[in-house]
Amino acid sequence: MELSCQAFTVHKRVPLTISRGTTAQSTNLWLRVKAEGVEGWGEAVPFSIGSHRQTLEQLMADVAKLTSALQPYHPLDRQATEVVGATLGLQSATRAALDVALWDWCGKSTGQPIWRFLGLDLRQIQPTSVTVGIMSPEAALARSHDWLQQTAARAIKVKLGSPAGLEADQAMFQAIYDGIPADVSLSVDANGGWSLADAIAMATWLSDRRVTHLEQPLSVSQNADLKDLKQQSPLPIFVDESCFKGQDIPALAPAIDGINIKLMKAGGLTEALRMIHTARACGLQVMFGCYSDSSLANGAMAQLAPLADYLDLDSHLNLQDDPFSGLSLVDGCLMPSPNPGLGLDYVPHA
Repeated sequence: MELSCQAFTVHKRVPLTISRGTTAQSTNLWLRVKAEGVEGWGEAVPFSIGSHRQTLEQLMADVAKLTSALQPYHPLDRQATEVVGATLGLQSATRAALDVALWDWCGKSTGQPIWRFLGLDLRQIQPTSVTVGIMSPEAALARSHDWLQQTAARAIKVKLGSPAGLEADQAMFQAIYDGIPADVSLSVDANGGWSLADAIAMATWLSDRRVTHLEQPLSVSQNADLKDLKQQSPLPIFVDESCFKGQDIPALAPAIDGINIKLMKAGGLTEALRMIHTARACGLQVMFGCYSDSSLANGAMAQLAPLADYLDLDSHLNLQDDPFSGLSLVDGCLMPSPNPGLGLDYVPHA
């Protein structure tokens, strides 16, 4: 197979601020594999979770190594190419782009969307949440209203863990809670911004405000405290940064209620499927999330959407210049394309 890639920059309509900082744009990689006249697409997105970073430069270096290493293989040689990726020590985001491109190739070559040949039922797809970053209470409420007007969303994820402390977190959340319709569900993601004591206090405070679950309340360095938090929290506890791949799940399972699977952390749809099955075997719930992903990466995760309890695949909805199209929102639910493979089109912006 032939491999090529192209960098593209996307800009957020509204910069996103979380406990670790603010993101306004991202330069991602569009990876393409070609064989027998069929081209499969994938996306690699740089990301950082504090001590762990995957940069554009690292992803581009990975692709350079892959270009020659994959030439002897066919896109159907899935097991062999996964071994190649592991041998080369690729970043998980690079592996995600390659894995998705191979899935897309398989779908296009058979004339079926990925969700169809996995036998999934689109009627099981839950509404995707839209994200409100850390900001003033007034701005947070205005952002919530903007989202509801733009998307008719049925769920909002609120980023907390403000460096200004719990009073700022509570003021911001209360403004959203008081100002949006009661039928819009709420969840909270602290991105590791709280201490154990703060997380317990906030879980109790938030439990009276129709919050469905609490995501990554503690930093990765505090994983040992998750068990105490779960015992004292009235809300289900999900982890994101603490869980990259399926092998991470069994050790975490006794101390949590669910995991957030992100394509770039997992390394592709293949590992995402492993994570889903492992989580279910451990009695956990499953959420899908994203970084600064375009419709290409979110369209890939949307193919597995019927398997998730919660979805947070909204990053493409906050882009000024998403170069891919083909996804749709139906009653707040992100629907994958009915066309073969990922079913997406490339629409470059000037």
